[in-house]
Amino acid sequence: MQASRSALKKENPLGMDVMSSEEYASQSKLLLEFTNVPSIESAWLFKTNNEDRSTAMFSISQPDLLANNKRKYILHSHIVTRGTMPLECHWSPFPIEMTGVSAVVPSRSGSKLLVVRNGEKGSRTTLQIVNQSHVEKEIHVGQAIHGPLYTDEWFQGISWNHEETSIAYIAEQPPQPKPAFDDAGYRKEGSSEEDCNSWRGQGDWEEDWGETYSRKGRPSLFVLDIDSGEVRAARGVTKPMSAGQVVWAPPSSSGHRKLLVFVGWLEHNGFQGTARKLGIKYCSNRPCSLYAIHSPFEEEPDADNASVGGSESVSASVATNLTPSISSALFPRFSKDGKLLVFLSSKRAVDSGAHNATDSLHRIDWPSDWKAEQQLSVTDVVPVVMCPQDGCFPGLYCSSMLSDPWFSDHRTMVLTSAWRSTEVILSIDVLSGEVTRISPEDSGYSWSALAINGNNVLSVPSTLLKSGMAVERQQRIMVHAHGSGTKLRAR
Repeated sequence: MQASRSALKKENPLGMDVMSSEEYASQSKLLLEFTNVPSIESAWLFKTNNEDRSTAMFSISQPDLLANNKRKYILHSHIVTRGTMPLECHWSPFPIEMTGVSAVVPSRSGSKLLVVRNGEKGSRTTLQIVNQSHVEKEIHVGQAIHGPLYTDEWFQGISWNHEETSIAYIAEQPPQPKPAFDDAGYRKEGSSEEDCNSWRGQGDWEEDWGETYSRKGRPSLFVLDIDSGEVRAARGVTKPMSAGQVVWAPPSSSGHRKLLVFVGWLEHNGFQGTARKLGIKYCSNRPCSLYAIHSPFEEEPDADNASVGGSESVSASVATNLTPSISSALFPRFSKDGKLLVFLSSKRAVDSGAHNATDSLHRIDWPSDWKAEQQLSVTDVVPVVMCPQDGCFPGLYCSSMLSDPWFSDHRTMVLTSAWRSTEVILSIDVLSGEVTRISPEDSGYSWSALAINGNNVLSVPSTLLKSGMAVERQQRIMVHAHGSGTKLRAR
C-alpha cells in the first residue's frame, strides 16, 4: 500500500488526483487542436492576363505556444472562373513562413510588395520594396527617425500612393532626448558625458494607450519616398494627437497637391473631455476626427505665395479637421473613382460613454481640387439603429474595414458586421443607403470578408462544431457574387 502511494505521488508531484490529471490532459489536447488550426488574417487578389483567372495571396497565422507568439505564413492560390461553373481553387503545395516579418502590403497595381520588419526596441526598422522577381530596395530606418511601425488592427495604416512612388504609414514617435543633470544642476548641451556625479532624468511623462499599447511611443504619421529612400514625419500634426488609419487622397485635378487623410485622437480623449487616454483597444468611445494634411515631401509655400494666399500657406503646414460636426470618424476609404470619401462613426458610443454601441456610416462628396478653407458636408448613409425589430437589420457593428471594400460600380461597398451572435457580410449602396446581406442566412457560420474581386467577395466562414467531447474550428474560402442576398432596411 505504501509503495502504491509513493508511485502515485511520483506520477502526480503536485498532489493532483487521477481525475484532475485526466482533466488537464483532456484540456491540453483540446488546446492543441485549436492551435493547430491556422487563422486567415487578410487576403489580396491580383488580376492576371486571363480574364477567368486571378491570383490570391493570404496572410495566415498560427499560435506558437512555447514562444508565446504567432507564426506568420504566406499562402497563394489560383482562382479559376468558368461562366456559371463552380469556382476552382488551385493552392500552392505549402505555405511560406515569414520569419521576422511584421506586415506585408501589396501596391495598388499588385506589381510591388512592401515587407515590414520591425526591430526590437533600440534597433532599426527595415522596409523592403519587392517586385515580382527580387528585392528592389531595402531601407533601414533608425530610432532617431521613428520606432517600430504600428501593425495592429486599430492604429495601423500603411498606404501606397496612386503613382506607387511613396508609402504613408503609422509608426512610434522617436523617443525624446532625456535631460542630464550633475551636482551643479541641469547640465547643458556640449558638456562632457564623463562628468562626475551626472545622471539622466526621464523627461516629460506621456501617457500611453494602455493594454497592448503600454510602453509604446505615440502613433505618428510618416511618409517614405521610395526613389530616395528618405523618410519624413508629417508636418502640422500637433503633439497631443495620436494618428492612425492613414490613406492617400485621390490626386487633385491640377496634379500638384498630394494629400493624406488620417484619423486623429486628441489627448483629452476620455468621456466628457477627461484629460486621460484611458485605453483604446476594446473601447470605441474615444472621440476622433478625420484630418487632411499635405505630404511632407511637398514644397513649402514661398513668401510671395504666403502673402497672396494665406489660407493655402496654413493648409500646407496644419492638419485640417474634415469632420468637426461629428464626434467620431474611423476607417476613411475613398471610392475607386475618387469622388466619395466614406467612413464609419462610433458617435453613439462616444456620446453615451458606452464602450461599444451601434456604428453609423457616412459619406463626404470629395471635390476634385479641395482646398483647406472649403467646408465639406457629411451625409448619413446608414444611421444608428436604436431599436431593431426581431429578425431585422440590427445596425452596424464593425471593428475593421477592408483597405479596398468597393465593387466595380464605385458606389457599393462591403462590410463585415456583427449580427446578434455571429458575423455577416453586408453590401451597402453609399448613395441610396440600401443595405443587403450577402452571406447565407441560418448557416451557423460567422462570415468575414477578405477581399473584393470585381463583383465577387472572397470570404472565410468559421464555426464551432461540437462532436462528442471535441470542439473543432472550421475555416474555408468562399466567394459570393454581388447582387445575391437579402435586402434590408437601414432605418
